[in-house]
Amino acid sequence: QVQLVESGGGSVQAGGSLRLSCAASTEIYMYKDYSMAWFRQAPGMEREGVASINRLKRTTYADAVKGRFTISQDNAKNTLDLQMNSLKADDTAMYYCALIPGWSGASLNSRAYVYWGQGTQVTVSS
Repeated sequence: QVQLVESGGGSVQAGGSLRLSCAASTEIYMYKDYSMAWFRQAPGMEREGVASINRLKRTTYADAVKGRFTISQDNAKNTLDLQMNSLKADDTAMYYCALIPGWSGASLNSRAYVYWGQGTQVTVSS
C-alpha cells in the first residue's frame, strides 16, 4: 500500500504562483514502470487531469495549464511537484496527486490511477 500526502496549497491572487508537493511513502523510482499525475476537482465539477509524468520523465499537460504549470519528480526526495505560475481564478480547486505502478502511460484519465492522496486546496482570487 502506497500513501501519498500533498502539501503546498493555499490562497493566492490571480497572476501569482504556488508549488504543490506530493510525498510518497514508497520509493517510487524503484518501480520498473510507473506514472504519476496531478488532478483537480472544483465544487460541482468532475475530477480532471492537470499533468502527468512517467518513469522516463515523459510529461502530459491539460490544455488549460500548458505553459503555466510544470510537473516534476524528485527521486532524491521521493516527491512529485507541480509548479503553478500565472494562476487564474479557474484554477481554484482541490488538487490531488495519484500513482499507478507498473504502467508508463502518463495518462490524464483518473480511472487509470490506483493510489490517491487526500488533496490540498488551491484558491485563486481575482
